[in-house]
Amino acid sequence: MDRQVIYADLNLSKGSYLERPSAPSLPRDICQGPPWHQCALKLGCAGMILLSLIVIGLSISVILLRQNLSVEESSAEVQENRNETTGKPDLLECPKQWQLLQEKCLFFSHTSNTWNYSLGDCSKKESSLLLIQDPEELTHVQKLIHNEFLFWIGLNLSLSENKWKWINGSFLNTTALHIFGYTKENSCVYISLTGLFSEDCDTDNKWICQKEPKPAINKVCSGS
Repeated sequence: MDRQVIYADLNLSKGSYLERPSAPSLPRDICQGPPWHQCALKLGCAGMILLSLIVIGLSISVILLRQNLSVEESSAEVQENRNETTGKPDLLECPKQWQLLQEKCLFFSHTSNTWNYSLGDCSKKESSLLLIQDPEELTHVQKLIHNEFLFWIGLNLSLSENKWKWINGSFLNTTALHIFGYTKENSCVYISLTGLFSEDCDTDNKWICQKEPKPAINKVCSGS
């Protein structure tokens, strides 16, 4: 028996093709989350950023503070070393029988003699006759004078210039200090309670020597 072959045309529509299965998509709400969750995330991020900025700021402040402290300590150490080497001591003292007046040690003689003798006596004591700078110092010295004694100072008349000249080579400032009395050859100046006066240099008067004070020695007393 002959087999009958039957031919048939299959018309398939485009929509009938098998489609590949696609991966299931996730709901959008799962990624985004509820609104309060998003708000919490934003606040958390902002808080972390703010905390980071605070930490950085504190770190910079600590570094700057350490640098300033280091500079201040260095400056204080330099200043302390400078004071130890070049600074004047706070406490000064004078030898026995000498009186401290500001930054001078003064010696008031107990005997009387000529101006030239007093000049030599002060030199033996490693000092000089008193030099007065201004009226204020004159007043301070006068407060140390007792009774009506007269004291030679380091001022005499220079014949070549015909001016009052201190023994250190400077001339008297006549606008600041005034000399009473005559101005003639062999004239020297003494100080009294009432002012500065000229006198013959061969007259016997007391005298005042001056020298620089020395730093006081700190004495440590041991406890009993």
